[in-house]
Amino acid sequence: MRFLAVLCVSCLLMGTQAQSFRRANAGNGRCQYSFTVDSPTEASCPSPGSSPEMEALKSRLGLLEALVARLVGGEAVSESSTGSGSHSGLQDAYNQMMGENAQLQREKQRLDRQVQDLQKRMEELRQETERLRSRPCTQQPPPRVPEIDNSFKPGSDPTWHHSSTGYQELTAVVTEVSAPNLEGPADIPGCGDLVWVDPPEMHRKADSIAGKYGVWMQDPEAKEPYGPEMVWRIDAVGSEVRQLFGYENMDQLSRGFPTKVLLLPESVESTGATMYRGSLYYQRRLSRTLLRYDLLSESIAARRDLPHSGFHGQFPYSWGGYTDIDLAIDENGLWAIYSTNKAKGAIVLSQLDPDNLEVKGTWETKIRKTSVANAFMICGKLYTVASYTSLNTTVNYMYDTATSQGKTISVPFKNRYRYNSMVDYNPGKRKLHAWDNYYIVSYKVRLGTQQ
Repeated sequence: MRFLAVLCVSCLLMGTQAQSFRRANAGNGRCQYSFTVDSPTEASCPSPGSSPEMEALKSRLGLLEALVARLVGGEAVSESSTGSGSHSGLQDAYNQMMGENAQLQREKQRLDRQVQDLQKRMEELRQETERLRSRPCTQQPPPRVPEIDNSFKPGSDPTWHHSSTGYQELTAVVTEVSAPNLEGPADIPGCGDLVWVDPPEMHRKADSIAGKYGVWMQDPEAKEPYGPEMVWRIDAVGSEVRQLFGYENMDQLSRGFPTKVLLLPESVESTGATMYRGSLYYQRRLSRTLLRYDLLSESIAARRDLPHSGFHGQFPYSWGGYTDIDLAIDENGLWAIYSTNKAKGAIVLSQLDPDNLEVKGTWETKIRKTSVANAFMICGKLYTVASYTSLNTTVNYMYDTATSQGKTISVPFKNRYRYNSMVDYNPGKRKLHAWDNYYIVSYKVRLGTQQ
């Protein structure tokens, strides 16, 4: 259509009707157009360069040729030679490209928001870490030295200055004091809240992969033929854990020389075993059955299923290891730490009869078992450890069975070897026993009044 329009304009400029028209390829990407018209007289066709009108016509034709050449090299060629289908395809591709670009922009904005959220969470965690690190020196009460008579009351010693932040210098004095009168039930003086855990003391490293995690114990109320210094150990790695190693004392444990090796009649599940009143208490593998193994007769003395308890990976601690049922000892006796479907994963406590394993009382807490690394009992109170791998973590929760109330706390705790698979309390020694990545360790603790 544009070519015809150009020709008609040429005809009008010449002032006559075109009689013939010819188009040829002039090379160099140009087209050559030629035409002839009839004239009544030869005079109307002057020789080239002799007429101003002809010169004007040539100028206009030159402009038209330039216009045609530009059109041939650009949009006109697309429309005339390739057709509307090609133009439509290019338009579709362009639209698709724009749509993908818009989608990429939206995805970039979404990722930017996620990065901002992560940065915000990291900042919150950093602030929380700084708060927890500073709290022991600013909020922990000073240690209290127990007196050697039953009239001692926590906090009654006037020599302590609660405003001082240098109380940690008195650690050696406190830990060397012998206080046998404070090892009784929770209702006598000295049985208070956990206020401090000393750094761990290492006693022995396991010899093989079988000792990566396990459980070690001392009986706070030992019976013949074994005394209270006897140390018991179970390496818990493996599908058939049945060996119970006995050492005369901590020195023999450090040297690695057992004096007694017992083969248990039924396999042990995980690291939840404990020792009390001459018996080993443990969970039978792949079940919720609790067993009491009598050390004197070397036989099973009692067995009982723990009602509704999860087992074999249903409600373990955060480190795993099938730690669904954790048996513990404190000043009040024998406890089971576990969870049930009814409790929806929250920690459930049951006090057990040490003779027949009957449940004497049950409490349900508000902290999820899978969210904490370990738990232990002191003076009728449950305590949980926040992490099993962090070098500097905390005892972060306490539940008091006397009041049926729980609360968050922050008592510093160290995982020196970064994989703590067992933490239990020994009321006879006033220590925590732990198994940290092949290492058998213990922690001295201090009890008092939480501020």
